[in-house]
Amino acid sequence: MPRITIYHNPQCGTSRNTLAMIRNSGAEPEVIEYLKTPPDRATLLALIAATGQPVINAVRTKEALFTELHLGAPGVTDAQLIDAMLAHPVLINRPIVVTPLGTRLCRPSEQVLDILPAPQKGAFTKEDGEVVIDAKGRRA
Repeated sequence: MPRITIYHNPQCGTSRNTLAMIRNSGAEPEVIEYLKTPPDRATLLALIAATGQPVINAVRTKEALFTELHLGAPGVTDAQLIDAMLAHPVLINRPIVVTPLGTRLCRPSEQVLDILPAPQKGAFTKEDGEVVIDAKGRRA
């Protein structure tokens, strides 16, 4: 079975839904609760680079700390954003999933479906009741 890693926050519904979809494909991922075990600088930089997205996309801009630290101010650099995420892991956007098919910030959680090596094994409904996968394992 291919290795899958999820940088997970169990308090986040999107993260829980993403983890459940990974498991619905028959995989049991390595789960890294990044608030308990934050990535080091090299890992965080590699994860962000692998997503192909700008650094700001990896930051939880709706987190109160983002505003308190003035991280949205003009002139804030990527290096400053990285430093803030390392100092305050709550600022790391989640979940980030790594599979042999790619690395993705899975917001919305359905983004994980594009990088899972195996198809969904059955129906999947998000915690909020939204049907994502039908009974035949197809996207709804």
